[in-house]
Amino acid sequence: MIEEFSVENFKSFKELNTLNMTAAKLKSKYSRLDVDPIIQLGDDHVTLLKSKGIYGANASGKSNIVKALGSFIRVVQYSVKDEQILEKYMTPFLLSTETIDKPVFMQLVFRCEGVRYRYGFQADSDKIYSEWLYATPGKREQPFFIRENDTLSSINKKNFPEGDMVMKLIDNEIGNPIFRQNSLFLTSLAAFGMGKISKMLVNEISRMMVIDGLKHPGAFEQTTATLELPGRKEQVRTFLAMADMGVNELDTIELVGDNIGEGGNLDKRKKVVVAVKDVYDAEKKIYSKMAFPLSLYESEGTNKMYEISTFIINALKQGRVLVIDEFDARFHPMITQKIVELFNSQGNKSGQLIFVTHDTNLLSADLLRRDQIDFVEKDTYGASHLYTLVQFKGVRDTDSFEKNYIKGKYGAIPFVGGLNNLFAHLEDAEA
Repeated sequence: MIEEFSVENFKSFKELNTLNMTAAKLKSKYSRLDVDPIIQLGDDHVTLLKSKGIYGANASGKSNIVKALGSFIRVVQYSVKDEQILEKYMTPFLLSTETIDKPVFMQLVFRCEGVRYRYGFQADSDKIYSEWLYATPGKREQPFFIRENDTLSSINKKNFPEGDMVMKLIDNEIGNPIFRQNSLFLTSLAAFGMGKISKMLVNEISRMMVIDGLKHPGAFEQTTATLELPGRKEQVRTFLAMADMGVNELDTIELVGDNIGEGGNLDKRKKVVVAVKDVYDAEKKIYSKMAFPLSLYESEGTNKMYEISTFIINALKQGRVLVIDEFDARFHPMITQKIVELFNSQGNKSGQLIFVTHDTNLLSADLLRRDQIDFVEKDTYGASHLYTLVQFKGVRDTDSFEKNYIKGKYGAIPFVGGLNNLFAHLEDAEA
């Protein structure tokens, strides 16, 4: 579960910005919102949010928050295996000479097996400049290890013995694989099987799911691969019913040949997902069932629901983090609302949803708390800033969040005044 994710000098984010999933101390308009969307963590009185929506104008930098978290996860996963991983994902803020040559800063505060961890690093496209892991196994936070360039400046022998063990086995000579300048120490420990804690943390970070709501690569195939799990077909069909009431059953059939139906080639899939529907025979005046390939005959909204359903199910069942960019794309507002309600419900014990959206229908005091609403806005220098509705003084839960946002009271809206001169420009062009 995420408490905080912080990023600095990454793409459009020049200064330090933090996505905070900690619940604020506030009273909502509806008392259920003070209970249902909250995850209570043990006896330390820390409460986390089950969902958060991020709003902003086009090109404001909303998607860069998603890309930052996705980049963080990828570097943690693959910094040992992929020597170009930093070059692929560590992109600084390029609109200022102050930041072009400085490293990207990323830090995640999260919970794993009841312990609070704070892990982060600074890196550019070539190397890791620093890396750190702090934990709170008791009441006080303790450093587990601190890395500066290719050396460990601090290590906790008692609580992080695996790091101390590795230091006794290596001599820090140039070229030692455990301290390759473009690989993380935490990932190296996990990859070489030298640490229980490091492997647990890398696995926990890797469980976080970051997807593109427009068209996520491999999502269709990934959902199809899960249909053989017990009860999964019915679970996915239930989600499809939200997008298309005509889907009675969901099944897979073996593909014979390269073509099927009028749509032609189906990418030569071995199995084709079909929606079973009732077809009326006007002559016999009876209904019969017919299978329609999902990717060819169903709407984009239905196919998107199919694609992301397995991610939603995994987040809710396994208590995982799901981050969706373009959440509302191809969806009716009632569908996005229902998904948010699922994550905010009492039935969800520890799954978290972070979504980027333009759907202002979700800006409702009976659906989201003020601390569940964030905004992203760019300044005149092209730098993005992330802030939450809680930061605005005088905002009441009886206010219409949607109307106030559209009126510009919270910022983070597009400037469309220039469109008034569009016809004048068109006339000049014709002349």
